[in-house]
Amino acid sequence: MTDTICAVSTAAGLGAIAVLRISGENAIQISDALFHSVRKNFRLSDAETHTAHFGRIIDEEGAVLDEVLATVFRAPNSFTGEDSVEISCHGSIFIQQELLKLLLKNGCRMAEPGEFTQRAFANGKFDLSQAESIADLIASQSRASHKLAMNQMRGGFSRELQVLRDRLLTFTSLVELELDFADHEELEFADRSQLNELAQEIDRKIDRLLASFKTGNAIKQGIPVAIVGAPNVGKSTLLNALLGEERAIVSDIQGTTRDTVEDTLILGGMLFRFIDTAGLRQTNDAIESMGIERSRQAAQKAAVIIHLQDASEPVSILSELQDINEKKIIQVYNKVDLIPTFKPAEGTIAISAKSGNIDLLRQQLVDFAAEQCDMHNTVTISNTRHYEALLRTREAILRVKDGLQMQISGEFLSMDLQDCLTALGEITGQISSQEVLNNIFSKFCIGK
Repeated sequence: MTDTICAVSTAAGLGAIAVLRISGENAIQISDALFHSVRKNFRLSDAETHTAHFGRIIDEEGAVLDEVLATVFRAPNSFTGEDSVEISCHGSIFIQQELLKLLLKNGCRMAEPGEFTQRAFANGKFDLSQAESIADLIASQSRASHKLAMNQMRGGFSRELQVLRDRLLTFTSLVELELDFADHEELEFADRSQLNELAQEIDRKIDRLLASFKTGNAIKQGIPVAIVGAPNVGKSTLLNALLGEERAIVSDIQGTTRDTVEDTLILGGMLFRFIDTAGLRQTNDAIESMGIERSRQAAQKAAVIIHLQDASEPVSILSELQDINEKKIIQVYNKVDLIPTFKPAEGTIAISAKSGNIDLLRQQLVDFAAEQCDMHNTVTISNTRHYEALLRTREAILRVKDGLQMQISGEFLSMDLQDCLTALGEITGQISSQEVLNNIFSKFCIGK
């Protein structure tokens, strides 16, 4: 990675300010050829690291393209670990395009998606899991997902894995040493009882991390909430009230909602994914039947089920749903504005979706999120790649435990330990193929 790359790092489109990032061996020199400081005889090549300078960009015809602020970052004290310059110009799309053209003509090439972050990883600025958290941070939609990404970016997950890996590596080395002195059967460098204790500890920690994936995924993607009930109990009206907009069609005609309608909402710093479902009933309408089947599937996938009933004619449909025992079920009676004397049973909520009286329901959802997604002093994983690697780690450590119990030879024990080390190393990038790295960073935005 000796060439110099450039890209617009701010969001596409028109804005007050745009930032163009240049990174590589010749980043400062190339920028110097275009930048003319308002300070007499000053050049960016003379600038100290982490300093900003006001000046003008001069095009090939000698005309002023824009007045800009150029910030210099010298290696290794930059995001990428290379010499870098960030040019802050006015957000005109024309200015951005013309400035990119000038940079390309002077020796830059366009950066690939995620290439700046990939260079930072290659230069040891952070490990692979921390690099992935940057993409999660950019994509965060709620306070909780932001906190999750920040915790990972700061290295909490990496540090926990590194401690385990270092201890495993020590034992693996001792087992390998035994193999080198196999002709001395009386020697045992690796204490099997200590290795067994370590395997037990790793197994417990891996199980905890794997269990956290459900929480992490909910934080990242949104807690799925299915609104279910009989036809015309007000499910679509409730969805609209929660969202504060007319997202779903509302009608007195039964069977109006024939498919699931989804949208997201942030409550209490948590992202919720609400699913309005078709009313569950017996019908001969083929299209409506398909919608009802999708409603059942949505309920199965949801973490929370809002079971909505008409307060004047309560009809439970929970018996028509499967696999809901482990889900949070909120019993809600709607249309209580039409029945002033209605008193809900203990543990249920009475609302009027039409009038917007749903504060108690909102609070229950927030309380559930706080209970389920508490990340205080814990490491939570949300990345599918990490989850799969941890599954392989657990499989390998279980083989180690079984091998110790059966007193297998050090050769086979070493193989299982190596599999465990490899799986852990893949998470942080200590062991990774270029193909995997390219796939990960290709999902980043250009300019990052």
